[in-house]
Amino acid sequence: MTETNVEHLRELSMHEFSKTIELFDITPAEAHLYTYLYLKGKPLTLDDMSKALGKSKTSMSNGIRTLSQMNLVSRVWKKGERKNFYEANKQLLKIFMTTHTHKWLETIHHQKHALQNINNMIQQQKRSHQLPNNDLDVIHNHLQEMITFHEQLSSLFTEIHKNV
Repeated sequence: MTETNVEHLRELSMHEFSKTIELFDITPAEAHLYTYLYLKGKPLTLDDMSKALGKSKTSMSNGIRTLSQMNLVSRVWKKGERKNFYEANKQLLKIFMTTHTHKWLETIHHQKHALQNINNMIQQQKRSHQLPNNDLDVIHNHLQEMITFHEQLSSLFTEIHKNV
């Protein structure tokens, strides 16, 4: 296999894996940067990344900052070196699941609370007889199903979150 073929396969791998990494809610450029670090398998400086990816050092710095905040990359100390080195964290499933189950749980909790507030409004309407009870009963029944659905989701994601 020629060096050209190897490089082509490396680029294809990088491109396809970057699409998966975008599921972390990061930009394609950040996903590409992470994938590059992941495939290199060793710590690199911003200068190394900038040169290899053909992007500015500022762009690399911004990307690294975002990836660091998401725990996708870590700064690494190298003895005798003054520059900062960065490497990809490879526990992707754990990072992804922790991040996303937390987001799901927050959203589920917020939505369940909003539905419960609407349910309370319906109860008040029913007591004051401002709207026909049949209409309120239909809405109330659907709201109960929605709240139950959110409770089930919350239980599921809480269990997943504990096991990550």
